[in-house]
Amino acid sequence: MLKRIAITVTLLAIFGQMSVSGARKPFSVVEASISEMRTALVKKQTTSVEIVTQYLTRIATYDSRLHAVLAVNPDALKEAAERDRERRAGHLRGPLHGIPVAVKDNVHTTNMPTTGGALVFAGFTPGYEATLVTNLKAAGAIIIAKTGMTELANFMAGAPTPMPTNYNAVGGFGFNPYDPRRDPRETSDGRPVLATGGSSSGVGTAASFWAGNVGTETNGSILSPSNQNMLAGIKPTVGRVSRYGVIPISADQDTPGPMAKFVTDAAIMFGALEGRSPDPNDPATQRCTPPAKNDYTVFLKADALKGARIGIPRSIFYDRAQLPGQATPSGGLSPEAAVVMADAIEVLRSKGAIIVDPADIPSIVDPDPKNNPAVWQACSSAEDTAKDNACSISTNYGMKRDFNLWLATLGPAAPVKSLTELREWNVAHRNAGSMRYGQARLDLSDQIDLDRDRARYEQDRARETQLNAAHGIDEAMKAHQLDAILFPGGSGAGVGARPGYPTVIVPFGTIPNNGGAPFPAGFETKPAPFGVSFTGTACSEPRLLALAYAFEQATKRRTPPPNLP
Repeated sequence: MLKRIAITVTLLAIFGQMSVSGARKPFSVVEASISEMRTALVKKQTTSVEIVTQYLTRIATYDSRLHAVLAVNPDALKEAAERDRERRAGHLRGPLHGIPVAVKDNVHTTNMPTTGGALVFAGFTPGYEATLVTNLKAAGAIIIAKTGMTELANFMAGAPTPMPTNYNAVGGFGFNPYDPRRDPRETSDGRPVLATGGSSSGVGTAASFWAGNVGTETNGSILSPSNQNMLAGIKPTVGRVSRYGVIPISADQDTPGPMAKFVTDAAIMFGALEGRSPDPNDPATQRCTPPAKNDYTVFLKADALKGARIGIPRSIFYDRAQLPGQATPSGGLSPEAAVVMADAIEVLRSKGAIIVDPADIPSIVDPDPKNNPAVWQACSSAEDTAKDNACSISTNYGMKRDFNLWLATLGPAAPVKSLTELREWNVAHRNAGSMRYGQARLDLSDQIDLDRDRARYEQDRARETQLNAAHGIDEAMKAHQLDAILFPGGSGAGVGARPGYPTVIVPFGTIPNNGGAPFPAGFETKPAPFGVSFTGTACSEPRLLALAYAFEQATKRRTPPPNLP
């Protein structure tokens, strides 16, 4: 509640700065693309001040229902006016000049708090900004707000009480604009009836609160919210976008990336995020070579599907399958999702793509459980962790290592100085709501001894990379000479996450929201958005974007959220 009051006060202060516009009907930001905004600005049909004003008005009107915002930039209108002055003087900073975007609240900004959704960081403003924020500003973007997120990127609570997506102690639950109601079932704790996806939030982009937003992904946290909010999202190769100034889970897999309504918008943002040169604060940024002028839009061709070889990984991702050592089949799509994906495959085929079906991920169909990443997964309990080779400790190890390193960059102002201190603070402030769902994941990570467990970490990290890259995506693509692998929704996130491989997701269809216990009589759920994902090997974003764009142009299935005019 206090966070909502603070945002309202900020908005009132901002609105107090507004000047009255002329009688000219303003350009509408609702469902507008970045390209359309840029054209309107060039033609003087609008100004950045007018665009920001419209977005702030929508936040003031609808965010009490959606909870998409954790902080609003108090200088948004001032910055918009400066971008307008620069434009009039003939100076454009870059492809996002005067365009408002938002960033996830685990990304450092120095004029808004950066909380990660954790109560201990409420109101905390770091002393330096993230490299990606610097890059966005260099491209002319206005950082209008910080988005909601699953607390600490969903690396806090775990079994037996996992945290709902897009819940955090600072702002509470986020709600999906495609059905912004609370779950009415008696067992519900007030969470949304339609999941928003997590840990990043796509809610504000879907609701036209800003032109696009930056999420971060360790394992599904760009792909999942993009899927759930009918957005185009790019989960980049790890290293394409600097992680400096981003609250981490593990540098082995963490990557920021853009989420937008359209593939072109995501491509424009992606180039801006990447920046012109490697970041000395993040050695991984040397992994891939950017295109000329960081312009990914040159790869967006409507006929890119012609002759492209697209693989269909049937086992687990489309069809149920018997995993080694398990008594019953696992995975597979619901009948409704299977129809959506069959439709998507036919579109690809009709546009000249060569469909390789099946093109299973070799490790996923490996009969040896030690070589199957669907069986050998991340450790989720102390009991499994204690057993050699039972599971991978790499993410838990990475969290303790990298979270403590990040805290050290905050200096004396850091509210806590270690992962251990964070856990202790949460326990001491439990009554204030610091750990509604517990902190099982933090506890498990903090049990790691960074010196004693280093050899096992290195062994586990090498093994999971081998299973998901060399014996996974790489092997499948080489065997079938594929341009990309097509996954339903964000289901391929885990396979691509371990080696840090890229994926581009595109809005496409809907499926029923009918999971779990029955809903009360008379309560009708709304359809859940459902997208399709194109995955490839390291640094293959140009090709993936080309395929995703051609698919988007052939289908154009995105629809705006209802009841948000």
